[in-house]
Amino acid sequence: MAKRKSKAEIAAILRSIERQRAKGIPVSDCCKAQGISDQNYYRWRSEASSDAEDPTRQLRELASEVERLKQVLAEVMLDNQMLRSVAKKKW
Repeated sequence: MAKRKSKAEIAAILRSIERQRAKGIPVSDCCKAQGISDQNYYRWRSEASSDAEDPTRQLRELASEVERLKQVLAEVMLDNQMLRSVAKKKW
């Protein structure tokens, strides 16, 4: 079974192929040089373009990230408040 590539690796391969394509090299030759099939190239390219152009998905991701950060901030503020109350007490 072949190893799956990370999104960063896929992006690097796509950038490399696009640079080669700008020089006039055919897609099939570029893909062979990168060790991938033409089908993978076209599938990855369409997925990359759909990821970049989907503002609703990006908005959802940002909203969930904001909620997560708010929860982390609330926890830190509670910890800070508890430490201050402990520090004020005389032992």
